Amino acid sequence: MIEVGSQAPDFELPDHLGRKVRLSTFRGKQHVMLLFYPLDFTPT
Repeated sequence: MIEVGSQAPDFELPDHLGRKVRLSTFRGKQHVMLLFYPLDFTPT
């Protein structure tokens, strides 16, 4: 379990252009907000 305020584990996802982006690329350089959004029109 990840505690509130703890450092997020490193992961890699595609950006809006399909390029792979790794979270660790931003560590110590700029702030990052992680947002998880369910698909439109799906029950949550």
